[in-house]
Amino acid sequence: MKSKQSGVTLIGFLIIMAIVAFFAFMAMKLFPSYSEYMGVVKAMNQVSTEGTNGKSLDDIRRALMFKMGFQYVDDATIKPADITIVRDSGGANQLHVAYDKKIPFMYNIDFLLHFEKSVALQGNVGE
Repeated sequence: MKSKQSGVTLIGFLIIMAIVAFFAFMAMKLFPSYSEYMGVVKAMNQVSTEGTNGKSLDDIRRALMFKMGFQYVDDATIKPADITIVRDSGGANQLHVAYDKKIPFMYNIDFLLHFEKSVALQGNVGE
């Protein structure tokens, strides 16, 4: 009587583990940046709901940078020039943050992530 065996060989198992390890390493490199972006979005939402009546762009930038400090956003990630206020077609002000983040991966391979978010501001922005 012959029994037929089925399953994964040792070589096949090692190849599968190498692929899983590669993607796990990639996720470990990328996750902190996306977590940081979620902190930026949360800080932007907090600033937008506080109201901006009479505040200048510099005041809004300071408030946003202060709130991002509580969200564990690195100071070197977002520069004040990355924070702008844009007036949309309806005349409402939008707080706009756009920045790039370069993450070294392995050898001479890097990830370049581009993050961009706009939220509506409540109130008028002073000059």
